[in-house]
Amino acid sequence: MRKAVRTLLFVALAVSVVSTTRSNAQDRRSNGAHAVFVMTNAVGRNEVISFQRAGDGSLQEGQTFATGGRGTGGVTDPLESQGSLTLSQDHSLLFAVNGGSGEISVFFVDGSKLLLVDKAVSGGAEPNAVAQHGNLVYVLNVGGSSNVVGFRLNAGGQLRKIPNSTRFLTTNNSEAASLAFSPDGQFLVVTERATNNLDVFPVQDDGTLGPIVVNPSPDPGAFSVSFAPNGAVLVSETGPTGGNNASAISSYSVIANGTLSPISTGVATLGNANCWNAVTPNGQFVYVSNAGSSTISGFAISAAGRLTPIGSTVVGTNPSGSTNLDITVSADGKFVYTLNSGTGTIGIFAIQSDGTLNSLGDAGGLSESAGFNGIAAN
Repeated sequence: MRKAVRTLLFVALAVSVVSTTRSNAQDRRSNGAHAVFVMTNAVGRNEVISFQRAGDGSLQEGQTFATGGRGTGGVTDPLESQGSLTLSQDHSLLFAVNGGSGEISVFFVDGSKLLLVDKAVSGGAEPNAVAQHGNLVYVLNVGGSSNVVGFRLNAGGQLRKIPNSTRFLTTNNSEAASLAFSPDGQFLVVTERATNNLDVFPVQDDGTLGPIVVNPSPDPGAFSVSFAPNGAVLVSETGPTGGNNASAISSYSVIANGTLSPISTGVATLGNANCWNAVTPNGQFVYVSNAGSSTISGFAISAAGRLTPIGSTVVGTNPSGSTNLDITVSADGKFVYTLNSGTGTIGIFAIQSDGTLNSLGDAGGLSESAGFNGIAAN
């Protein structure tokens, strides 16, 4: 009996310490502590590198934090996904995929510092993206029998798999690249590169997903998906094979039955290999990363979800050969950051009131073409 009481007291103390850590992290963020995180995806020891962000958007490399798992290794964009490194809605947690060991790592965020609090088996092969809404987390497993798997997130940052939450995509090896929850948490949308499908799953009360609703993408090369705060679905499209400056972005609304209704389709980015997009917190703008042309294109988002190019469409340029992969917007909506594989840098841009970008240079210190994937900013 005394042993059981001691065990209960230990558990209560552990939960109290973790809850306090989370509260302190939230307090520090509110006091102006900000950071940018990138993931090495190293095959032997996956790690997250943190960069302290100053008020002017500049970055200073801080610490490196082990995920406790293994990445896939590779050279340039081996995960081929958006969302391999994902901050929670309140930015108190950071989720990282371990594609090589089939796990998801969860960190508490304290400014630019991270505390590993959990590592969970992903429920499939080669996890490459994570999405979170409230206490619900879904992981995209791209390898083998491609699927999505659901977890409950508790106050201590631990993930607990939801029974019967595994849902398969339309085909094995679907080359699925991203997933995103709708702002109201009613739908989960997944992109399949191999089939060019946009899969919509209704989210049920118990956290599992309803039957898949398959929406063929009307434009070629559907890669990443995100939601604007007004509920518009935003899809980056690489364009047809061999096309020159043929990438595009499209927007849709989700109908109650899970079908996607087009709003703006095939809006040209005037760049190559647009695979990633990031929305400003106020939902006013979306920026896309054209990796093949080392540029960023910008679009204004109307209340109805219609996309309008900002200025001449291309609003930011990285140095030639940057191969800017993933892209993120800071939590305060002031800066855009790109993960530049070819030069081993992070591109830094200030967002102007009209949506145009002002280049602030870059931050170095990363290995060139070393398989890095994933970027997130608080």
